[in-house]
Amino acid sequence: MKQVIIILYGLLFISLGITAQEKPAQWTLQDCLDYALTHNIQVQKSKISQLSGDEDYLQAKAKLFPSLSASVSQGFVNYPSNEVERNNSYSGNYSVNANWTLFDGGRRTNNIKQQEIQNERNALSTEQSEDDIRISIVRTYLQVMYAMESVRINENTVEVSRAQRDRAEQLLAAGSISRVELAQLESQYSSDKYQLVVSHTSLDNYKLQLKQLLELDITEEMELVELQLTDEDVMRLLPDKQEVYQTSLAVMPGVKSSALAIEQSELAIKSAKGGYLPSVSLNAGIGTGHLSGSSYTFGSQVWNSFNESFGLSISIPIYSNRENKTAVNKAKYALTTSQLELLNTQKNLLSTVEGIYLDATSAQNQYLSATERLKYVSESYRLTEEQFNLGMKNTLEMLTEKNNQLNAQQEVLQSKYMAVMSIQLLNIYQKKPVDVQADPTI
Repeated sequence: MKQVIIILYGLLFISLGITAQEKPAQWTLQDCLDYALTHNIQVQKSKISQLSGDEDYLQAKAKLFPSLSASVSQGFVNYPSNEVERNNSYSGNYSVNANWTLFDGGRRTNNIKQQEIQNERNALSTEQSEDDIRISIVRTYLQVMYAMESVRINENTVEVSRAQRDRAEQLLAAGSISRVELAQLESQYSSDKYQLVVSHTSLDNYKLQLKQLLELDITEEMELVELQLTDEDVMRLLPDKQEVYQTSLAVMPGVKSSALAIEQSELAIKSAKGGYLPSVSLNAGIGTGHLSGSSYTFGSQVWNSFNESFGLSISIPIYSNRENKTAVNKAKYALTTSQLELLNTQKNLLSTVEGIYLDATSAQNQYLSATERLKYVSESYRLTEEQFNLGMKNTLEMLTEKNNQLNAQQEVLQSKYMAVMSIQLLNIYQKKPVDVQADPTI
């Protein structure tokens, strides 16, 4: 019952925190991170598991002390035979009993130590849930930022296409171009409008994912503050790869939890071996009773039946149908599994960090080359458009250069956000703060 009350208080506290926190008018990345850590369901469930683990620890410690119980029983017996003097009989028994386990092979103390470790693992599980939500928020927020810039590029492209289409109508009226060339520009204008619709849909999908991570209503309006990214943000100097590895192995909660699981398994072996040892218990009690039909009064019966008891019991295991041996062997297997799980956790973490590190370096290199390519492609498109307006280039050549510029813009955009995202994920895996800047004026 006490455990339920503690959990309810925990839920109430979390609920009050959720109610008290107001939603920002404009959401920065830090706002999203702070809000998600308070509202995300998985994080809240992890915190409740911590509260439940605390109760298990207190219960394990309480088993070191004596237990005390009281019992009251009332009985009624009916004798239907005509030969008996009384057909009904009433009886009552009252007792208070105490039991104290003095020695159980160290199983209780080992259980307390195991529960202490489990509480640490529960705390690490909460930390892991918070890291997971941070990673998801950073990924999704930056995807939204990418989609917003992509929409802006496509909007500019549509405006340029419309202007080119309108200019082509004037050139057709002047006899400078053919209807085929006008049709090509109209087709390009329609294609650009379609791409704008696609980019808007992508933006809406990423926003929906962000709302779900924040536990917001999907119909709720959400205004985001755009990031102000510079070349320094994209080309930030990365730490040494080995340093990133070692730091992540030392600070990430999953690795710590797996290491603690080995300690738990070692204690479980000791606890299982305790089954081979005798257990010693101390018991004491007082009791009394009464029975109807006696010549003694109720008070006399209760006093005359009053008794005190005291005893010491020793249980010596001789043959337990292999229960103890099986328990020890299974505990050893669990230890081996925990050791393998630690190796697997370390391997997966290193693989993840390696992938993010490679993404960061690759994206930075792509950003440099894509930025340089965009400069030359944009210049080529500008000159080709001027020549087209003078009748020196045909429509196909101008549209080819235009699409080359659009592709180059998308390559710069993609590599920029991939680099920034990878850098911030590396920060999370090293327990460093997320440090991208937002521009509230945009």
